[in-house]
Amino acid sequence: MAVYENLPVFKASYDLLLASFKMCSSLSRDYRHTLGERLKVELTDLMVCIYRANGTEDKLPFLAEARERVVVIKLHLRLLHDLKQISLKQYALQAENIESVSKQLAAWQKKYK
Repeated sequence: MAVYENLPVFKASYDLLLASFKMCSSLSRDYRHTLGERLKVELTDLMVCIYRANGTEDKLPFLAEARERVVVIKLHLRLLHDLKQISLKQYALQAENIESVSKQLAAWQKKYK
């Protein structure tokens, strides 16, 4: 079992979480405490799923849950962009990073199917 902190997918998820904390501080008050907080919770839960998948024999349920969380995160990011709370540049960078996480999770899931 690899140490979860060394997993590329965990590192990429952490980078997303860190960027989201920085990004959410500039959201308007209406969205900072709703959409911004929910995004950070989803990213944290995604990291917990990765941790759990890494630490167990039956990885598939945790990987499936992690992939579901990725869909929710993508939705939150798109909403933030459409509501003009984040710039196109911020959205593009976050979308690229979450897509990387999604691909890594899909490959990991495929390996254990």
